[in-house]
Amino acid sequence: MAEERRGVTDRDLGDGLVKVSDLIIQHPEVQSFEDLKRLVAAAAASGYRFLQFDVKPEFVDTPRNWDLALEAVFYRGDRTTS
Repeated sequence: MAEERRGVTDRDLGDGLVKVSDLIIQHPEVQSFEDLKRLVAAAAASGYRFLQFDVKPEFVDTPRNWDLALEAVFYRGDRTTS
C-alpha cells in the first residue's frame, strides 16, 4: 500500500534515488525554490536515500549554491517535523 506524505509516495522509491528533475516534473505546483526545498525534505522523510542533481532549478529565487542548499535540506529532511 502506498502511503502519501506531503506529496511524495513510497511507491516511487524504487532504488532509493530521487532526481531533482523528477520532483519538478511530478509536482507542477512547485513554483519557487522554497517550494522545492519543502518537496525535497518530504522526499527524504518518505524514505529516499539519495538525491541526484541532474538539473539546475530555474526559479527566480534559486540561489547560486542551490545544490548545497538542497543537499542540506535532503539530509536533514527525515528529522524535520514541519
